[in-house]
Amino acid sequence: MSKPLPAVVRTYSTALRMLLVMTVVLGVAYPLLVTGISQVAFADKANGSIVKTTDGKEVGSSLLGQTYDLPKKDPGDPNEQAQPDPQWFQPRPAANAYDPKSSGASNLGPDSDDLLKAVNDRRAAAAAFDGVDPATVPVDALTASGSGLDPDISPAYAKEQIARVAKTRGLSSDTVAALVDRYTDGRSLGFLGNPGVNVVLLNKAVSELK
Repeated sequence: MSKPLPAVVRTYSTALRMLLVMTVVLGVAYPLLVTGISQVAFADKANGSIVKTTDGKEVGSSLLGQTYDLPKKDPGDPNEQAQPDPQWFQPRPAANAYDPKSSGASNLGPDSDDLLKAVNDRRAAAAAFDGVDPATVPVDALTASGSGLDPDISPAYAKEQIARVAKTRGLSSDTVAALVDRYTDGRSLGFLGNPGVNVVLLNKAVSELK
């Protein structure tokens, strides 16, 4: 008759078997189950909410803001400042230039002279770019988002840009305004947050206007 295994061996053997079972269940089966459910029920969101044109070209994600700038005259010059392209709706400022690898804010406080200067510079630039009175420029055109990747702007900032986009593209202001209204989302659950306009989706729609 064989001798029973020592208690310590049985303990380690049980622990090893449990480790293997839980690795298979939680490390393989569960992730595959969740991935399968998400691909069936929420394929768009599970794959990054990718925005595509009518011909299937990927132009970004509806979850991440991006810049809409003119091509640089000298792409190799790191000191050349990017200039916004007037044919596109522009997002709010971002401390990281909408670089998805370095999300974050500027960390400048309300008593910062640098922040005050940045706000004043942005006010003047936005007013000149959109041809409006500096006093009417919305606050989200002056301040950067906390994440630096915010895809939304306020309806007020979107409406400020209608005339410029319409003129640059040779469209009627009513046509462009209708798109802004279509892509304006209300408050979450009717009372949370503020209405917003997703710039990525709006620009995608603008690009498809004939």
